[in-house]
Amino acid sequence: MIESVKKACHIISCFSSEEPVLGNTEIAKKLGMNAGTTHHLVTTLCNEGVLIRDHNRRYRLGWKLLEWNNNVMFQQDIYDKAIPLVKELIHRFVGTAHIGMFDKGEVVFVLKVSSQEASPIHTYIGSRKPAYATSTGKVLLSYNSAYLQETISRGLSMQAPNTITDINKLKKDLEMVRKVGYSVSNNENSTGTYGIAAPILSYSGKTIAAVNLVGPVSYMQGSNRSMIIQSVINTAQSISQELGYIEV
Repeated sequence: MIESVKKACHIISCFSSEEPVLGNTEIAKKLGMNAGTTHHLVTTLCNEGVLIRDHNRRYRLGWKLLEWNNNVMFQQDIYDKAIPLVKELIHRFVGTAHIGMFDKGEVVFVLKVSSQEASPIHTYIGSRKPAYATSTGKVLLSYNSAYLQETISRGLSMQAPNTITDINKLKKDLEMVRKVGYSVSNNENSTGTYGIAAPILSYSGKTIAAVNLVGPVSYMQGSNRSMIIQSVINTAQSISQELGYIEV
């Protein structure tokens, strides 16, 4: 088992900016490994999303590595940098704030903070919701075409009264997200809430996560709606800056 892990790590290390795409024979030759053994390990890495195989049966690094990198970054920075900013948001408005990241067609909540007056909401750190049915998920789908394709391939099932299950309607909704810079989920998932989310960017400008504020539909669509939207956007921008993003 340990030897297989070492070999898998060596395979991943074969890929570089100079050689981003490699075939099975090339990998085996680089590592001095048997072609059959290499194929078995490469296939396993593809099944886990660590590698991607193209139509020419050649391989490149997969999205899973980017997700792992994002998780590492968040583990280091989120409590020191994101939490104070998210707490400011829930102190200003009544609701629950989350930071969500994408995984296999779903959004995974890596942070949850609620104001004292907020109604209970059945989410927790590590809980998952279909990406197309949440405000955080829609942000992630809007700025990552690969995420959208993976989500669509899993199917769009009804989660709540207003869930978007039509692919064309979802794409139009995501186009609007990119246009206005934030997303809305109006009773579209099992929480029965109204959510507003905005993108969190890495130092390179890639959308790696989203922060939202959710609450009762009547409150979120009330007189504070415009202020909530701007505050969520400002919070996302501040977190992005803390994580190293510089707008140019």
